Amino acid sequence: MENSVKQARIAGLLYLVVVITGIFSLMYVPNKIIVWDNATLTLQNIIKNESLFRLGIVSGLICYSAFLFLVLSLYQLLKSVHESISKLMVILALISVPMYFINAQNLLTILSFINDAIYNQLWSTNELASQVFIKLEQYNSGMSVIHIFSGLWLFPFGYLVYKSNFLPKIFGVLLMMGCFGYLINFAGHTLIKDFSYLGIGFYISLPSSLGEIGICLWMLIVGCKFNLSETF
Repeated sequence: MENSVKQARIAGLLYLVVVITGIFSLMYVPNKIIVWDNATLTLQNIIKNESLFRLGIVSGLICYSAFLFLVLSLYQLLKSVHESISKLMVILALISVPMYFINAQNLLTILSFINDAIYNQLWSTNELASQVFIKLEQYNSGMSVIHIFSGLWLFPFGYLVYKSNFLPKIFGVLLMMGCFGYLINFAGHTLIKDFSYLGIGFYISLPSSLGEIGICLWMLIVGCKFNLSETF
């Protein structure tokens, strides 16, 4: 029992690192720098806030590095519930890690574009802005594909939480719903041209946000308690 509580709190701490660095790198930095309908202004923002842009890259790499260890920690915690499904959870989750590291090269290339004198000699400001924007679009498209697996792993994770006798079932339900939220958002952005203007993406993503942040804080603060889930 004591080992399970310790393992849950380790997982909670790793999850907290993932949540904080993920919000910073995937939401805060892009919202501060990228103007999706203005390539020139985006380039100016990157040059003006280069330190923030660099910090966003590092934060993203920390996020997915911590995610790798989080999944392994969750496997140790949940394998007693159902080992085969725990292994499926690990496989689906870990696929996204090398995908992200490869995708992050687009951001590193942008740093080369704006700091290498050769590119400044070859391209005008507008051409440089266009090249930077292309890399941002490629990075954004790569994240869309990565988020398929960000969703898929949540279903076995949520199922294991729901079936466990030491974590609240409500988080398991939210996590499984979150899986479909990720997939619906991906399908919507891919199939519907103006999907982002419909304003429903936030609500579709809400179950995964509540489930992931909730289970993170629960494991970090409470750890796990056997039979507690029966009250939820």
